[in-house]
Amino acid sequence: MKPFRRRAAGPEPLAVAEPLEPLYAPPQPEPEESIQHSLFGEILDWMLAPLLLLWPMSIAITYLVAKSIANQPFDHALEDSVTVLAQQVKEVDGKVEAHLPGSARDILRADDVDSVYFQISGPRGEIVDGDRDLPLPSPDDAERSGRVHFRTETLHGAPVRVAYAWVNLQPLLDASEEPRLALVQVAETLDKRAQLANEIIKGVILPQFIILPVILALVWFALSRGLSPLAQLQERIRARPPDDLSPIDSRQVPEEISPLVGSLNDMLARLAHTIDAQKRFIADAAHQMKTPLAGMRMQSELALRQVDPNEIHRSLEQLAKSSESATRLVNQLLALARAENQPHAGLALEPLDLAALARDVVQDWVQASFAHEIDLGYEEIGDPPDIAGSAMMLRELLSNLIDNALRYTPPGGSVTVRVRGTNIGQGNQALLEVEDTGPGIAPAERHRVFERFYRILGSSAPGSGLGLAIVREIAQQHGAEIEIFNNPRSTHKKLPGSLFRLTFPPTVMLDPDADRDRPFI
Repeated sequence: MKPFRRRAAGPEPLAVAEPLEPLYAPPQPEPEESIQHSLFGEILDWMLAPLLLLWPMSIAITYLVAKSIANQPFDHALEDSVTVLAQQVKEVDGKVEAHLPGSARDILRADDVDSVYFQISGPRGEIVDGDRDLPLPSPDDAERSGRVHFRTETLHGAPVRVAYAWVNLQPLLDASEEPRLALVQVAETLDKRAQLANEIIKGVILPQFIILPVILALVWFALSRGLSPLAQLQERIRARPPDDLSPIDSRQVPEEISPLVGSLNDMLARLAHTIDAQKRFIADAAHQMKTPLAGMRMQSELALRQVDPNEIHRSLEQLAKSSESATRLVNQLLALARAENQPHAGLALEPLDLAALARDVVQDWVQASFAHEIDLGYEEIGDPPDIAGSAMMLRELLSNLIDNALRYTPPGGSVTVRVRGTNIGQGNQALLEVEDTGPGIAPAERHRVFERFYRILGSSAPGSGLGLAIVREIAQQHGAEIEIFNNPRSTHKKLPGSLFRLTFPPTVMLDPDADRDRPFI
């Protein structure tokens, strides 16, 4: 019997490949938020911010509209004054005259708030009557019809509103002759206009100071009522017993919260499934631990009652076997718990030479193969590619497969560990195979042998039924597919043997010369 052999096909590598960069690194922890945001506050901010922004704009627009409204009646009064003055302007013997009695002047200037000015000038710009300081219109003012025009000027350092019109002194002339025009202007300061505009603004703005707090109170109340279903949902969840993982009734929540409730129900379902699996695992583990512990207790009590040294020695041997079985069971339970919890902690995958790892593991099991009288061998076919994996977890996987094969292969049989590559799809994939010449696994049982504590009926080999469950968990972490076949090299009808094959995905590395990922070969 050859306890260890290496059958290699294909040329040996000429040079050692450079170490690869890590293919995977655990994500960096995200910084924790130090400020907890309030949904109520967020909605309130988004509702009040536009309101507080538009309020000053509305005040500015109201002020402009108020000034426009205040100008209209006073402009009409100025227009009437200009019209009355224009009717008093005549030309007598080539001289412009304004027949304006003193009482009319007093009425024109009678104003308790504003100062009123007027001016009448002839065709050559000479001042006929009124205030000489009142500025003339711009020379560019080409429109000299009888219509009243308005402009804003500054007189004695104060702004004034000026209404002016041109008076045709010779209305009977032909249209071909240039008319002689006199200018009539009436101006007043803007105090009354400002007072009226302020009164309009006060009438509009002051009610807003009363309405705005009412609006804020109504918005606050509406938001409180609108978010009350969230508070009710919180109370219903808080009132649940700790062991109540039943789904939340989504019909009792608003439509906008239904997706959140659906996601929460999905999480509760997964959590319930996980807790049930843990409960089953604990119950099964406790049940499995009873057998070796009970055997150890029985053997120790039996040894205490024996007086014959040979019987005591036999009892101690049985006690050692029971303790070995209990130790193996505990180690497998710990390995399975570590394998199942590894994905949640984040498994760091590194470039790994699967062939070298398999050789080391096979060498570790050589002595055990001597004890079982089984030919343990290793084969490497071709040039298997490197994979991305965890050396510690893959050693545990392969150790369980070898241990399982050694336990179920009768003495004189053989177990072969094989590593090879295969071209499937894109890239070269690595295959790990463990082949034995044992009783094999029926096709109907192959999907169940990976369950915890499951053992095929009629099997006399010692074990706890955890080894293949550990293999499945580690294979899933590495994205590997595991399959079970009959041993194609077996020639014994009653011992068809088993072939466990794990197919690892191609290692993906970033190609610096391209904008896409490529499989590493």
